[in-house]
Amino acid sequence: MSAKCFIDSNIWLYAFMDSTSEKRNQALQLIEQKEAALSTQVINEVCCNLLRKARYSETEIQQTINNFQDRYCILDVTAHMIHQASMLRESYSLSYWDSVIIATALDANCTIVYSEDMQNGLRINNLAIVNPFLIPT
Repeated sequence: MSAKCFIDSNIWLYAFMDSTSEKRNQALQLIEQKEAALSTQVINEVCCNLLRKARYSETEIQQTINNFQDRYCILDVTAHMIHQASMLRESYSLSYWDSVIIATALDANCTIVYSEDMQNGLRINNLAIVNPFLIPT
């Protein structure tokens, strides 16, 4: 499965948890993309938050993981990517976790990372960071 965009955990959490937020509809539209990707790191973060904040049961977590596997390109974080993330932190002053996401997206040849938390408009090679909530609807 190929991917053109990477979706950060905050987008998934708006889609899954925040039914009262105006951001939810935008998040739902993003996760409907056929060529969307996420990483094992993002799945772990999403599941941790769903357990802790939304009180998902283990059965619901297992179903969420199954849904991710069935619908999306899941990228494994490798040692190579973690080394690349270190170089990205030095060059772009990224946080540890953001740099791992960027390294993973670059390795998968994604062209966009959708994230609310990263620097909107930052370009790294052929990858653009986009905060979808700043895009006029």
